[in-house]
Amino acid sequence: MLPLIFASLMGLAILIYVILDGFDLGIGILFAAAEDAEQDTMIAAIGPFWDANETWLVLAVGLLLVAFPLAHGTILTALYIPVFLL
Repeated sequence: MLPLIFASLMGLAILIYVILDGFDLGIGILFAAAEDAEQDTMIAAIGPFWDANETWLVLAVGLLLVAFPLAHGTILTALYIPVFLL
């Protein structure tokens, strides 16, 4: 039962990240077509959320480490070079 709870919490954290980051990405796409005054408003709108969205990814990886340490080691070892290159 406990692994299911932790997996659900990880899924919820990733879902929240995807929903909130969609707002940032949508503004980024529209940014090029906006006027200068609109661009200032757009930047002000995403200001509070810009870095906070990444917290949800940190939470998901932390839950992975706590609940599934073997999977954490395997997944992050395999993804180390791609993440480094990003």
